[in-house]
Amino acid sequence: MSLVFFTDRDLGNAFPAALAKSGLAVERHAAHFAPDCPDEEWLQVVGSRGWVAVTHDSRIRYKPNELDAVVRHRVAMLVVVGNVPHAVLAQNFVRTAKRIQAFVRSHPPPFIAKVHRPSPADLARNPLAPGSVSLWYPRQGR
Repeated sequence: MSLVFFTDRDLGNAFPAALAKSGLAVERHAAHFAPDCPDEEWLQVVGSRGWVAVTHDSRIRYKPNELDAVVRHRVAMLVVVGNVPHAVLAQNFVRTAKRIQAFVRSHPPPFIAKVHRPSPADLARNPLAPGSVSLWYPRQGR
């Protein structure tokens, strides 16, 4: 089964376009919801459709209503990490796609994971190095 990545409104247009160009299945927030749609509403739809939510909102884990929606609607969520342009985040997502897909397939929802960019040392060794994925919620051992 092919994964469908749903990009939150905070990722704009360039991020989902880059994913689609690479061959990944992408659904954009703007294609399904109004710009002011509450996060709890789109999280319910994303969870019910089995899509993988992708956001740049690193505070989502700390917002009780949104975390509750992730858990209640069994959402698989990825948070792309980094204070860099969306094009750089998208480039890393595409390079890390195999690791992302393996992670998502091996972790049943609900969860929130971070997609990290490669370290400067990794990039020095290989300019095309993929990033990594780490589980953020639920925390291991809890």
